[in-house]
Amino acid sequence: MTGFPRYAIYFAAGADNALSRFGAELLGYDAYTSDELSFPQGTLHAVPDWRDITSDPRKYGFHGTLKAPMTLVSGKTEAELKAACATFAAKARPMPVIQPVVDTISGFIAVIPAEPVDALLQLAADCVRDFDSFRRPLTAEDRARRKPERLSARQREYLDRWGYPYVMEEFRLHMTLTGRLDAERRGPILEMLRARFAELGLDTLEIDRITLFKQDDAKARFRIIGEWALAR
Repeated sequence: MTGFPRYAIYFAAGADNALSRFGAELLGYDAYTSDELSFPQGTLHAVPDWRDITSDPRKYGFHGTLKAPMTLVSGKTEAELKAACATFAAKARPMPVIQPVVDTISGFIAVIPAEPVDALLQLAADCVRDFDSFRRPLTAEDRARRKPERLSARQREYLDRWGYPYVMEEFRLHMTLTGRLDAERRGPILEMLRARFAELGLDTLEIDRITLFKQDDAKARFRIIGEWALAR
């Protein structure tokens, strides 16, 4: 069984950022404050089961994964992980800038980059490598939960090496807004979310920080316990 607490290194745009408010309100949960939020006006009228179809992403908070959730290996502490985050962020690197759009990915609806950005791929790969010494290896149960039989050979290789299949060239940033939807439901919901996103007027987005999330136990939602601006 997966151990707890679990930690993840994500991108979140900042507590006061319009994108963060957009995602938190649609999920009904603010990972910065751990507060329950009311859904935006009209959401439940347009999609009566909105609470149900957002239940899975609500558990994680609005984010983009850089280093997937992990239990700390024996001998490593939360304080050491926070110190490693500070050290990582202090290293100057090209600042990834994406064009954010709302689209589908693997049956989910999410905010994603309109096209790949090399600096973002490098940032994610660096996170995967640099924080792996903190990760407890997958148990057989953890591995089975990832359904390796459905993964490609390369994804299974990454699952076994890094504890997560969607890394390196398999990585694609996604800030999830819904659970997986049947094809016939996606169209109207995608249209609604695109219209709401357009109101932000967000043409570009800097991936300018790393954010440490923590899940205390299996029933708890992830919450933010630290963030670090990336050096330029």
